[in-house]
Amino acid sequence: MPEPSSTVGNMGVKGLQYFMESCCPETCLPVDLRQMAADHAKAHRDSPATVVVDGMGCLRYWYQCHAWVHGGQWQEYMHILKEFVGAFTAAGLRLVFFFDGTIEEQKRAEWVKRRLRVNQDIAKVFQYIKDHHQQPRRQMFCLPSGLATFSRFALKSLGQETWCSVREGDYEIAQYALSNNCMCILGQDTDFVIYDTVPYLSITQLRLDSMTTVRFYHEKLCHILKLQKSDLPLLACILGNDVVPEQRLQHVRKNALTSYGKQHPGDKVHAVADFISSLHRNGDGVLGLSLMRLSKADEEVVEKGIQSYLLPGQTSPWLDHSLHFPEPVFVMEKYMSAAILQAAKEKHVRAECFIAYNVLHDGVVECSNTLEDEEEVELPPQAILYQPIREHIYGILLPASPGSYDHALSVKEWFVYPGNRLTEPNHVAPKPLNLPEGTPDLTTLWFGNDTEVKRVRMSTFLAVFDLQDLNQDLNHLDSPSVAVVCLVAYMAVQAKHLSLEDIDAYLSQAVCIRYKSYSELQQTRVPEVDPRAVQLGSLFIRGLTYLVAANSTCGFPFPVSELMPWKTFDGMLFHSKYLQAHSGCPTEQLLEGNPEWTTLFLSLRDLVLRACRRHGSTIPSRPRRVQHGRPMDGKPHRESGPQPFSTSDQYYRQPPRGPPSHMRGYSHRPRSRHPNRRGYQLAPRPHEAIDPSCQQATMQAGRGSVLAWAFVLIAWIGSTDPVARKPVFGEEEAGKVPRSALSVCVKSLRSYSKCP
Repeated sequence: MPEPSSTVGNMGVKGLQYFMESCCPETCLPVDLRQMAADHAKAHRDSPATVVVDGMGCLRYWYQCHAWVHGGQWQEYMHILKEFVGAFTAAGLRLVFFFDGTIEEQKRAEWVKRRLRVNQDIAKVFQYIKDHHQQPRRQMFCLPSGLATFSRFALKSLGQETWCSVREGDYEIAQYALSNNCMCILGQDTDFVIYDTVPYLSITQLRLDSMTTVRFYHEKLCHILKLQKSDLPLLACILGNDVVPEQRLQHVRKNALTSYGKQHPGDKVHAVADFISSLHRNGDGVLGLSLMRLSKADEEVVEKGIQSYLLPGQTSPWLDHSLHFPEPVFVMEKYMSAAILQAAKEKHVRAECFIAYNVLHDGVVECSNTLEDEEEVELPPQAILYQPIREHIYGILLPASPGSYDHALSVKEWFVYPGNRLTEPNHVAPKPLNLPEGTPDLTTLWFGNDTEVKRVRMSTFLAVFDLQDLNQDLNHLDSPSVAVVCLVAYMAVQAKHLSLEDIDAYLSQAVCIRYKSYSELQQTRVPEVDPRAVQLGSLFIRGLTYLVAANSTCGFPFPVSELMPWKTFDGMLFHSKYLQAHSGCPTEQLLEGNPEWTTLFLSLRDLVLRACRRHGSTIPSRPRRVQHGRPMDGKPHRESGPQPFSTSDQYYRQPPRGPPSHMRGYSHRPRSRHPNRRGYQLAPRPHEAIDPSCQQATMQAGRGSVLAWAFVLIAWIGSTDPVARKPVFGEEEAGKVPRSALSVCVKSLRSYSKCP
């Protein structure tokens, strides 16, 4: 589904935000929302003071969590949304939220341009992480993956009226606000200055404590530019917007600037406005785009751009005729029943489902940027990793022709991932499910209500992930646990380089988050940021979106509220578990010493590994972290000499957070395999694949090496001569090694003396 670009200032008309704020500050003035509500109540006694919120434009404002690269702090995010809603409710204001549900083809080029630009931003984020081993500064902020998708579900869970658009989201917001006598629109998109609708307020300037913000006045803008309100759509098109690319009418702007003659900030907007005024003067009362002497292609694009701002019943003097924009028509209309199509649209509009409407409406699905490292060669991009899931979802939604699937009914995917230049969509064909009874029809899944249908929904859902063999094994688990098992098992099978440590990190955080409060999660800290863990966190969240899509496609075998990330994932918690798991942390410590948590964790891990074995996949233990003597307890620590990872000056920290309870006492330890892991069928390592005699020789040689180094270290520690220590550690470290190291060597010698 579409998500916003990382640069809010680029939304809407090019350069208009800067012009109004910097060159004409009188067009954007502070307002008090409570006072606006009181004035609205006097003027519209029969309707409540309603604020229509552009959800896509508010995501950056809402996500105020300090940690953002780890996959998302979802419980903290929910807390922020609750405070946001509570502030408006306390002020007597009703909220209505809108989210973009589709990308119109006339805006595809601009969408692609933004996505590619954000890819560059994400590449810089990963390079910063690799260089500094910490989260980048806020200026490099990118939205956590899946934020737009899950925000609509979050707001619905808070009891808020939430809608998903079936055409351009800005248009539906402006139309809804005007037709329902709403008080204002809250967002960050200068297109709302152009629409002839209710007042537009800035989300970035909103202060919840005082309930004040800034209003952008298009009446004042018209007065300064000496234009009429009906001229604003033409102004937007010449400046450039989502329909008319900025470079399309560059020659018009250049000529306007030449005629205008001045060279000051804001001259571009003034010059274009003066150009439009000249058309008024030269038209002898008759207006039209023909006065601009554009090419036929440019004129058609500008016509569409102007029409995109005209709400029902509105006209423009610049159009010789009103263009007809038909209501959205389902491309699957001749294949599907009217009841299925209507149900898909209703669930989509009510923000209750994901993907289904887009597939049945026009056969086009989009997915925005994900925090993925373009240099990562082991982990596949999420678009590739989860394509088999989408193929199965399409196989349920789309009709099958006799014997095979009709290639003409393939889905066009605009998915952003490293290496995809988005020059054209990928065509993905539907794939039937591997079920003995075949793929069930949508009528049964969506409208059936007997006990047998519930079983069919569950088996169909599991078949989407090729996990139908686990049906009986999952009966004793609750919905969030089933979701985690399905997702992690699928990832382990499909991503060939996923290790046992990765699985332990996913599952342990999923168990721990069940029992941790919001305030406890706030205390989680990590000593550094690992780029691979960042991508794994984003992969999990993207996987949850497809899990939600599969759930809605299969007729909701699970309550959608049970599949949300705030019940299954916390980015910082996962990151801490990842660092622990890959540093040799035993299972009991990974589960924070809680026997009940450990039991549940081992049960979930057994299910995941069982599913992997059934698919012929063996998950190896592949620890990736070498601590080099640095404690991993989250405390600042500085060492001499070059360090491969961050030290205290690079360590990510947030003032309100304290040392996490689950990492207290977590110190450096050599990598050890926990006893519970011995039973798993791990891939043999090279030295384990040789014959027994060689193995015995290797073990003896290894013990000999340990003994030799132990005696060297004992002799070294016993020496009082700094010069004698210099060859090993350097002169600056002389005398700084603790005597406790001697006891470690003695214990090691004793343990080896007992070996056969």
